[in-house]
Amino acid sequence: DHNGQAMVVIEVKTTLRPQDVKKFIEKLNHIKQWVPRYANNIVYGGVAWLTAAAGAEEMAESRGLFSIRATGDSATIVNSPAFHPRSW
Repeated sequence: DHNGQAMVVIEVKTTLRPQDVKKFIEKLNHIKQWVPRYANNIVYGGVAWLTAAAGAEEMAESRGLFSIRATGDSATIVNSPAFHPRSW
């Protein structure tokens, strides 16, 4: 459940690859059809990962996804200060 108009859907990967980013964006493109109760919400996307391969971290940010690096017992949003999230 959620407590406002905006929500974030997160895809979690041990190793984030460019293909993972592409597949997740395809899921986000359909999220409001697949889950109609969120049709009137602002949906943001994010990827959480331990390691990123082949430029996947940069791809996620350039496509408007939050990029979250897991480190030990915590996680850090690693997007640049100029980042603007895309909404679905």
